Amino acid sequence: MTRLFPHPLLTAALTLVWLLLTSFSLGHLILGAVVAALASRAFAAIEPERVKVRSPKSLVKLFFIVGLDIIRSNYAVARLILTGGQHGKRRSGFVEIPLQLRDPAPLALLSMIVTATPGTAWVEYDEETGTLLLHVFDMIETDDWVKLIAIRYETLLLEAFPR
Repeated sequence: MTRLFPHPLLTAALTLVWLLLTSFSLGHLILGAVVAALASRAFAAIEPERVKVRSPKSLVKLFFIVGLDIIRSNYAVARLILTGGQHGKRRSGFVEIPLQLRDPAPLALLSMIVTATPGTAWVEYDEETGTLLLHVFDMIETDDWVKLIAIRYETLLLEAFPR
């Protein structure tokens, strides 16, 4: 069964989504099941390695820190947009941040954190140097951003995922 449907839950979920997006009929059920089975097999072919988590406690702590940061950033960006900043002196810019992270899973998580936080955007990651290029909507001090990423996020990600 797992050879035909390598991911049975994914196949069932995709079939259900197909039926929700189209009308329910026998033809749509069959077509949705075929598309879902093919997608499941394609996913099995490119499935990445399983990610090992060393410290789930660090991820829980990171979750709450990121949630608080997103709320703060929403408020700060909204205030900047509505008031124009301090007499219109808002300036955006780019910051290069050296990272210790090298594994794809924690880097992907960091990219989602940075991108989900209003006022920041992950622009580029140089794999050779381990440098992240970050765009900041309201640049105050570049060193503050380096410390923020390294201390607030990267240390918890390094704790959570084994090297």
